[in-house]
Amino acid sequence: MSDPHDADRLRKLEDRIDALKETQAPQPRADEHYSQAQAGWRMVTELVAGLLIGFSIGYGLDVLFGTLPILLVLFTLLGFAAGVRVMLRTAQEIQSDAVDRAITDKDATEGEKD
Repeated sequence: MSDPHDADRLRKLEDRIDALKETQAPQPRADEHYSQAQAGWRMVTELVAGLLIGFSIGYGLDVLFGTLPILLVLFTLLGFAAGVRVMLRTAQEIQSDAVDRAITDKDATEGEKD
């Protein structure tokens, strides 16, 4: 038969092994990280979407009112401006996320040194 002392030691050993396994477990992947290609495609998509929406609205209004080139050009330019504005806002958002991530990483490495 086993000694109760051995069962207690075995339980403590299992607890230590479980604690070590938890520290070695991979960290969950964060989806906040953007690669440069993802950021570029996102911005291109936003610009093209703005152009297409502006073109569609302009063409639709021109057909409705019978003034074919005027509103088409006007709304295409407005769509381009809106696409550029959204694209710049996205770039600013990605840049601020990168700065926040760099500050967090810096704080974490300084905490490890202490």
